[in-house]
Amino acid sequence: MGHVSTTVRGSSATLDEIADRAPKAPPAPIATSPVSKAPRERLVSLDVFRGLTIAGMLLVNNPGTWDSIYPPLEHATWNGWTPTDLIFPFFLFIAGVTTHLSLTARRDRGDDEGAIRHQIIRRGLLIFLLGFLVNGFPFFTWGDIPGIAHPSFLQRVIDRPFHWRIMGVLQRIGLAYMIAALLAQGKTVKRQVVTIVVLLYGYWFAMTLLPVPGSSPMGQLVLGDPSRTMAAWWDRLLLDWSRFGLGNHTWVNSVTWDPEGIFSTIPAIGTAMLGNLLGQWIATKRPLAERLNGMFAAGALGMMAGLMWNWSFPINKSLWTSSYVVFTAGMAAIAIATIMWIVDVHQMKRWTKPAVIYGMNPMVAFVGSGVMARLIYSIFKVNYDGKPIALETAIYRSAFLSWLDPVNASLAFAFTFVLFWFGILYILYRKKIFFKV
Repeated sequence: MGHVSTTVRGSSATLDEIADRAPKAPPAPIATSPVSKAPRERLVSLDVFRGLTIAGMLLVNNPGTWDSIYPPLEHATWNGWTPTDLIFPFFLFIAGVTTHLSLTARRDRGDDEGAIRHQIIRRGLLIFLLGFLVNGFPFFTWGDIPGIAHPSFLQRVIDRPFHWRIMGVLQRIGLAYMIAALLAQGKTVKRQVVTIVVLLYGYWFAMTLLPVPGSSPMGQLVLGDPSRTMAAWWDRLLLDWSRFGLGNHTWVNSVTWDPEGIFSTIPAIGTAMLGNLLGQWIATKRPLAERLNGMFAAGALGMMAGLMWNWSFPINKSLWTSSYVVFTAGMAAIAIATIMWIVDVHQMKRWTKPAVIYGMNPMVAFVGSGVMARLIYSIFKVNYDGKPIALETAIYRSAFLSWLDPVNASLAFAFTFVLFWFGILYILYRKKIFFKV
C-alpha cells in the first residue's frame, strides 16, 4: 500500500487555540500592562495517531519477504479487512481532521478564502506530484525490456515512461485532500453531510446497479472479479494507453485495474471529508469529555453502519467501497478518541515520543522510505552465494533468516526498517527540521 499526510508541523491544534475560538468578554479597562499568554499545549494525540499510522505503513510495506508474513500484516485477499487495511484510510482520515484545524488557524491569522483555496490546490497538487515522482524513480527501466536483449541506458530511460504508474497512495491522498477541502470550504455541516452521502451512495449505485461496459448487465454481479468491476473499466479507460502505443500506466501487479485508481478515489474523498467533520467537532468549545463521548458514539455508529452496508456492498480496500469508508472512519474516530483520552485527558505521554517524531515528518518518512525500498528491493544488487540478488534479500537472509524462522525473520526485517527511519526522523526532530508541504 501503501500513508502520507497533507499536514505536518503546525497542522494539529492546541487546546488553547481551540479555546481561543470561543467568544470572549471584553477585557477589563483596568489592565495597564501587557500580560504574557500561557504556554500553549498541543493536542499531542493527533500527532501520535498520525505517527502510529505512518510507522504502521512502513511496517506492512517492507517485510523481509512477501512469502512469509503474519496474516494481520497482509491485506485482505479481496473482500473483508485486516489491520493492514486500516492504515491507509486512517491516514487519509487524520489528514481530513488536521486540515480543518490548520485552515481554521490560517483564517484566525487573517487569511482570506482565496488565499486558503490557493493553498489547498497547491498542496494537493504537490502531494500528487511527489507520489508520481516516487513511482517513476529511478526514471529508467531497471529490469528486462521485451524485445531488447541488452538495452543501453538510453533505451532504459526511453522505455520507463511507457510503464510509469500514474496513480498511487500519495496521489490518492493529494486528490482526496484537495477535493475534500474545497468541497468543505465555506459549507455548513449539513451541506458537507449531504455531499458525503451523495459521494458514497453515488459510488454504490454506479458500482452495483449500473451495467459494466462489455462485462456485465449489472455491476453487483462482478464485484468479486477485480478485472471486471466498474472501477476496473474506468482504470483501463483512463490509465491504460496501450491502444495509443503509449503503454499501460496501472499498477504493475494488477495490470487490468489499479487499487488506487481514479474512479475508486471518489469514495476516498468521503473518507477525508468525514475526517474534516471530526476536526470541526474537536474544534468546538464543548468540554473535552463531551467531545470524546461524541467521538466514541459516532465511531461506534459508523462501524455498525459499515458492517451492515457490507451485506450488500462488501467492505473492500482495493475498491474503497462505501461500506469500507464508513466502517474505517468509525474505527478511526474511536482510535483517535481513545488516544486523546489517554494522552490529553490523563496526560499519559511518556510512551508517545516515538509516535510524535514519526507524526511530525510524515512526508519525509513516506517519500524517503519509498525511494529507499525501490533501491534495496529492486535496483541495488549484490553477489550472494555466487548469484546476484537484491540488497534487501541479502540483508534479510544473512542478518535475520540465518537465525530466525521465515515469518519472524520477515517481521524482524520490517521492524528494523521502521527503526532505521525512526533514527533519521529523530535526527531531524532534534534539529527542528520539519518538511512542510
